[in-house]
Amino acid sequence: MAKVVRQTWRSDIAGGLSRRDRRSCTYEAYVPDQLDGQSFTLDGDVAADVADAEGAIRRLNESARALVDTEALARLLLRAEAVASSRIEGLEVGGRRLLRAEVAPDLGSDASDVTAAEVLGNIDAMRWATETLTAATRVDIHDICEIHRHLLAGTRHEHLAGVLRTEQNWIGGSSYNPCSAAFVPPPPDHVHRLMEDLCNFINSGDLPAVVHAALVHAQFETIHPFADGNGRTGRVLIHVVLRRRGLVERAAPPISLVLATEADQYIAGLTAFRYLGRSDSAEARSGTNRWLATFASATRRASTDAVDFEARIAEIQPAWRTALGRVRANSATDLLIGALPGAPVVTVASAAVLIGRTTQATNESFKALVAAGVLTQINVGRQRNRAFEAPAIIDAFNAFERGLASPTGDTRSAPPVRVVPARSTK
Repeated sequence: MAKVVRQTWRSDIAGGLSRRDRRSCTYEAYVPDQLDGQSFTLDGDVAADVADAEGAIRRLNESARALVDTEALARLLLRAEAVASSRIEGLEVGGRRLLRAEVAPDLGSDASDVTAAEVLGNIDAMRWATETLTAATRVDIHDICEIHRHLLAGTRHEHLAGVLRTEQNWIGGSSYNPCSAAFVPPPPDHVHRLMEDLCNFINSGDLPAVVHAALVHAQFETIHPFADGNGRTGRVLIHVVLRRRGLVERAAPPISLVLATEADQYIAGLTAFRYLGRSDSAEARSGTNRWLATFASATRRASTDAVDFEARIAEIQPAWRTALGRVRANSATDLLIGALPGAPVVTVASAAVLIGRTTQATNESFKALVAAGVLTQINVGRQRNRAFEAPAIIDAFNAFERGLASPTGDTRSAPPVRVVPARSTK
């Protein structure tokens, strides 16, 4: 039975802060029902929304096979998801800036862009989780802690990585006490039990995959088991579930791009999920269905727009071939045309590894790609080392993100509701 427990916060701050921050108080922490073994009933319209979302994901994965290199689209969409998930947490970084930071270590440059480094940690966590846990027999607490460890590695919060919290945390209000918080998760002595239940639920498979992923995410965010990085970890779990259930074979829909746009609906849906009382009550059913409808809608739109994005990428590659003239099959240039959508900023060395060709052959291909306007030379890092970017891909990536930041999908009729990359002037 979901409940709240009354707790006492005693402040030992004597001065130097406002009265609001120095308060002591009694507050209520929310303890959710366990998920494993629960029965969930979907309203008719919500069941239809879920079916639409799952159909959209299947179409995305079927469409992705049209690319010369389906891995390229998968990498680009995974990066988009990680960027958006970070943006929800207030980490603002544009696609071009992130891509340049990604190749900086290959050039021996310092990781001076702290924000980009945190977002790159999110990409690493997403990649590790989807590659490692998809085929795992079971997902356990250690695995979720490992996701969190990848996420915070190299950040200012690295000391908290992979460790379940032992103190009370909260969302909103003062940074010094939970007295005016918007939401207070379960007290720390409930966390391990609830996480064990969540893992049991992750390892079940009786519900539609989208419903399964939505409930895992909402429950994880409600438990809030870590001191920091819960939102990003919870959004990684969405993709772990979708892949484990076989709905996402390769191309992951960037659901967080839509959730970042529909932030108010996102929070309202999670809040509705946090009912009080019995799991078979009318309030529980109504709140759960409201959350599932919100999540299914975001998933459907992310998948549908990603199919359109894939089509734009597929149009760019033939244009490159036209500009280059005759391209020999399986040559370094041919392989780069397929790989660049997934790695739009590269060095000669990183590209050689990417396509499995020698540095010399790759360098010769770069000369042809630069001459044809496919690649543009740039300088990266403090040492201004030489790298190359594919502006057509980056512009398409930015346009994709801009479209998903608009409530209607068209920034000309409805402007973006959050920070997005500038529109290309070309």
